[in-house]
Amino acid sequence: MEKGIAFDIKRFAVNDGPGIRTVIFLKGCPLKCQWCHNPEGISRDIELCTKNVKVDGVSYCMPHRIGYETSSTELIAEVMKDQIFMEDSGGGVTFSGGEPLLQHDLLKEALQGLRQRGVHTAVDTSGLSTWNIFEKINPYTNLYLYDLKCIDNDKHIRMTGVSNAAIIENLKRLSGTGIPFHIRIPVIPTLNFDDEEMQRIYTFLTSLKGIRQVDLLPYHKVAQSKYERMGITNKLFEERSLGAEDLQSYAELFRNLNVPVTIGG
Repeated sequence: MEKGIAFDIKRFAVNDGPGIRTVIFLKGCPLKCQWCHNPEGISRDIELCTKNVKVDGVSYCMPHRIGYETSSTELIAEVMKDQIFMEDSGGGVTFSGGEPLLQHDLLKEALQGLRQRGVHTAVDTSGLSTWNIFEKINPYTNLYLYDLKCIDNDKHIRMTGVSNAAIIENLKRLSGTGIPFHIRIPVIPTLNFDDEEMQRIYTFLTSLKGIRQVDLLPYHKVAQSKYERMGITNKLFEERSLGAEDLQSYAELFRNLNVPVTIGG
């Protein structure tokens, strides 16, 4: 029985794959994206921070623990509590993070157990891993939600701290497996909020098979309170949040792939 570290479970999610889903967030991520909306998931370790709590109108600063040890058996049991909602809606479970592939042994065991119980499984990934790890979980994964941030490698390094070479290569390989995937594009000022970079992403995607949907995720600052609690500087705080109206032309571009395109989520 594999054990690992999770930091949240979101129930009744509707933007993380088909139907109503239970989303399990595993801790640890190899990227340091400047716009990260789950900064509490970057470190693999259990962390302590402070959190403001109001009691009878009075605010108190309380210690707050981020992350807890869990096992594949415990995660499966948590997901199966929502079985009726998943079955009625055509939903399932989505593993997110952080980067769930960092805890691939725990992930594989949980995915395998859930597939045996008839649960639809999805993995939300940055794509930054080794291909042999993908091969370990591919047999138990119905759908990937695959982040693609930009094609320009220099920009990718500047904004995430890592090269995108492995991410792009893994996506090419995934395209040849027959496993369906959604492409999720965070649209970020100073990274890819420009016509040239979006055209490069579109051109690359035309070479792939297996795309079922493209999700455009506009930059926002709703995670600012998390940054403050954890004492982390939000490097993009001065940038304005983007709205659906800012992304309409990009949505039209990606509809040329003949797949559904969403904005938000």
